[in-house]
Amino acid sequence: MWLIILLLLSIVFIIISTSVLKWHPFLSLILVAFGFGVLSGKMTLTEVVETVNDGFGSTIGYIGIVILAGSIIGKFLEMSGGAFKLAGGALKLVGKKKVPLAMSIVGYIVSIPVFCDSAFIVLSPLAKAISKKLKISLAMLAIALSLGLYVTHSLIPPTPGPVAAAGILQADLGMVILYGLPVSLIGLVTGWLFSLKIASKHQIKTDSGQNEKEQVFDDKNSPSLVKSLLPVFVPIILIVIRSVSILPSIPFGEGNLFEILNFIGQPSVALLIGVGLSFLLPAKLTKDMLSTTGWLGQGIIAAASIIIVTGSGGAFGKVLQASGIAAVIQNNLSGAQTLGIWLPVIIALSLKIAQGSSTVAIITTASLMAPLLASLGMDSPTARALVVTAIGAGSIIASHANDSYFWVVTQMTGMNVKQGYKLQTLGTLVMGIMSATAVWLISLWVL
Repeated sequence: MWLIILLLLSIVFIIISTSVLKWHPFLSLILVAFGFGVLSGKMTLTEVVETVNDGFGSTIGYIGIVILAGSIIGKFLEMSGGAFKLAGGALKLVGKKKVPLAMSIVGYIVSIPVFCDSAFIVLSPLAKAISKKLKISLAMLAIALSLGLYVTHSLIPPTPGPVAAAGILQADLGMVILYGLPVSLIGLVTGWLFSLKIASKHQIKTDSGQNEKEQVFDDKNSPSLVKSLLPVFVPIILIVIRSVSILPSIPFGEGNLFEILNFIGQPSVALLIGVGLSFLLPAKLTKDMLSTTGWLGQGIIAAASIIIVTGSGGAFGKVLQASGIAAVIQNNLSGAQTLGIWLPVIIALSLKIAQGSSTVAIITTASLMAPLLASLGMDSPTARALVVTAIGAGSIIASHANDSYFWVVTQMTGMNVKQGYKLQTLGTLVMGIMSATAVWLISLWVL
């Protein structure tokens, strides 16, 4: 039982060091990786180092370019005004009478490549302006936007969390998208209905203050709606088509078409194509935008921390795998098998609630699940992809005071803490539960 006790101590250490001591997750995860390896007594010191290096390097090798490319696309979409253009397109699509639905859709789309906190900062002035112009509840619009952003942030690649989990669990990214889409749509509808039925009953005092500064884009120089959509959806479509092409039935044959689809649908290639399409977003692409301090450099810097944390999570997972803890859990915790697809959900939501960050919860849960998949009967490609989706659903539950996004939403809209708990926390709780239930229902069908 020493390995199980050591695992529990490791989880407690990660939670305390990141949420109480405010350490960077990289430091917490890398220390846990080395500490667990040394204290497990299952490896020599040299083997511990080799295992950590192997786990770190192989994980980054799988997802590094994908996260970098996704971050760059998000930065160009944000800085060019493309995110605002998507918002305008959604409003025209559903009409002014369905503004909350439009805000949910905007959040859902924009957060695929853009970090949800950055996207909310960019788009919250739009919610305020619409609320004031149409005289409708700002709480309703803000929560519709917030929950729309949050669901794809946790479930749909190339958002870093799902990409990282796919890398650690060696899941096919196309299959993750295929399962993540219906689950995220359930979450989207849940968030929209929550904003209509619950958030609309609340009023936010919108006194002018420091948070009222709006980011204004020149519509004349903003990209078209089509240009704004291409960098987001072309990579996703290419990745999904590749996943379909390599099915056992080989629907596209094994000739030149298969080779081309297999190449351009590789996640790193597909996302780099998306980067190329994002270069079309500015009215005029300048060399400064592609410099180390320009939009490209800012996107790379934003991705660097996530890549490092992901690599550390991969190192921890590799150490767990090498320690033989999977066999120990299988022999001593038979209840884990009965939980099935709910196990990754429960682990992810526990870590999320305890330390706040969805991305850290996703990466840590994936690291914990990696050595257990075979013993839990979740070692098939389908099961691996569904476990990634289950982890994402669990990480949605629930955004509260230890989550930076909670404070972004409340401070940018003027909510007080009590309103934040009633709207943001409760909304993410309900949306996460519904998303997790959707994963479970899919698992009954495909597993």
